[in-house]
Amino acid sequence: MPPGISSRRIADRRARRSLIAALALAFSACATISPAPPQPPPAVISSKTSAEMAAMTAHLAERDRALTSIESAAIMSYAAPDRHAKARENITVSRPANLRVEAMSPFGVALVVATHGGRLEIFEPSKNKLITAVANARTLERFVQIPMAPADAVTLLLGIAPGTEQVASHAPVAITSETISADANASGNAPMIVGAWPAGGGAMRELGFSDGNLALVRLSNAAGQIEYEVRYADYHDIGGVMFPYSIEADFPQAHSHLTIRYERPIINGKIAPAIFDLRQSS
Repeated sequence: MPPGISSRRIADRRARRSLIAALALAFSACATISPAPPQPPPAVISSKTSAEMAAMTAHLAERDRALTSIESAAIMSYAAPDRHAKARENITVSRPANLRVEAMSPFGVALVVATHGGRLEIFEPSKNKLITAVANARTLERFVQIPMAPADAVTLLLGIAPGTEQVASHAPVAITSETISADANASGNAPMIVGAWPAGGGAMRELGFSDGNLALVRLSNAAGQIEYEVRYADYHDIGGVMFPYSIEADFPQAHSHLTIRYERPIINGKIAPAIFDLRQSS
């Protein structure tokens, strides 16, 4: 065999061995690297669901504009780690931030709490004593068991959602479904469609609807913690306006739970502003 041919064959064999080794190394590397898991497809909100949510928020905004006041006897139940209470009350509320709560006893009115013009007043008839304080979430939590500013407390008691005009004019960033628990709905578990909207500062507001009525208002802060969750149920038609007789509210940061059951409420009645000023009405 001529020397030139032998040298070429040796070189070819070396090249093939190098190629096989390179392919084996590449295959081994591919086998040891796990492929990335497939990413789930983004949630798709159907046009039908979006249209339903738009119609419900528009109807809610119209309803909320029509609700200006309420007067009603009510049963209030309150639970917190340090105290529990259940009482019969007379509640009078007028937008934007006027509130009067009369706590009843077997002998009549035991305590009156009212807010107006940023002032909170507490009157104890048995002692003929009037106390005043700044109306804020802390004082309302102490005397009315609602850890909210007066305007937000009025919103809760009127069964309306905050910011419905803005909500109705913007599409939600997400639409999901939840179930209303049996204790919040007398007929048992019921489906609920929930929309979420930015509430500023990284907070998120959610509104839930069941049978076209507002069933849930939930506010979460920028850290995703729930500030409050309010559930409405047992709607009645009062003069052409749907109004909830049952309100349940949870305040996780205060570790408290509030339930209000209205009895024969009167909505949009004529209420004299003086009723919220205990210096004049007591």
